[in-house]
Amino acid sequence: MSRLIAGILNYPVRLVRTTANCWQQFWFSPVSPTLLGLIRICCGLMLVYTHAVWGTALDDFFGPHAWVTRDLALAYHGDDYAFSFWWWVPPENAAAAHSICMVLLVLFTLGFATRLTSIAAFAITVSYIYRVPGALFGLDKINAMLALYLAIGPSGAALSVDRWIRTRLARRRTSAGPDVRFRSPPPSVGANLALRLIQVHMCVIYFFAGLTKLQGPAWWDGQALWMAFANLEYQTLDMTWIAWYPLLANLLTHVSIAWELSFCVLIWKPLLRPLVLLGAVALHIGIGVCLGMWTFGLIMLVGCMSFLPDESIARFVAGEDSSNTATDTAARSLSAKGAPVSAGAPSEPALR
Repeated sequence: MSRLIAGILNYPVRLVRTTANCWQQFWFSPVSPTLLGLIRICCGLMLVYTHAVWGTALDDFFGPHAWVTRDLALAYHGDDYAFSFWWWVPPENAAAAHSICMVLLVLFTLGFATRLTSIAAFAITVSYIYRVPGALFGLDKINAMLALYLAIGPSGAALSVDRWIRTRLARRRTSAGPDVRFRSPPPSVGANLALRLIQVHMCVIYFFAGLTKLQGPAWWDGQALWMAFANLEYQTLDMTWIAWYPLLANLLTHVSIAWELSFCVLIWKPLLRPLVLLGAVALHIGIGVCLGMWTFGLIMLVGCMSFLPDESIARFVAGEDSSNTATDTAARSLSAKGAPVSAGAPSEPALR
């Protein structure tokens, strides 16, 4: 009886301890930064493209006779804090400022001085957004979100010029020949934190996107997708034939809303994750093909990339087999804890 009472009394303690351990493992377990580097490249390419488009009408956006003047933009934000370096750039210097931004975004994509260029990429993204608030769309919001988390994590630790430079310097210090193979970078807590932030944010986006859609009757009666296909403003592929198949239109509408609402739950199930991600590919590629919103669809898929298996991506990129990677990971973990590493366990020189 005393054991039963002690077990009941200790249950809250065990529950708190288990919850704390799960929280610690979820946010602060070290993972390979290779996947984060891949996301940086994809996001960087989108940032370069997006801001290159801004440059096609630079005078209209930031010039002396801009559609939205500096004073009007500041009045729009009112008392809300809205950082933008454009507040201090004279209109006649807009071309020079834009050119510097493009260079920094290219360097960020390549992973050069990433600790600095990642912060610059986020600052550039929000500066353009706040300067011309009327041109703010979903693409810009996802760009800013990804740029922020890539600046928080070590997005230049892999697949970057920074990584290549560190590898070259390490080879010189160790007098290693060119045939010596330097494996993927060591696991990083910061990489896991950045990936988790992206994952949680993507879950929030999809869940509230689904809830918002439920406020409209077209998503309840199944006509929402038909209404989108019939909108000539967005129509890039003639999908009006679906009017002759109302059941198909209804099915696609309800499947889409069910997928968005369930994403935040099903994506965490390893067995269901591939199906959920295939649904993301089908949804966003379909948006691009049928409605012409390719950039938005692609950047959402970049966010969904955070759910890919990071160790498998690292092995694929490095061309390593699973046994070598597992051995390296175990060796690094033991070394980090201060335990001796056996002479037979291959490990990478610290490239930090």
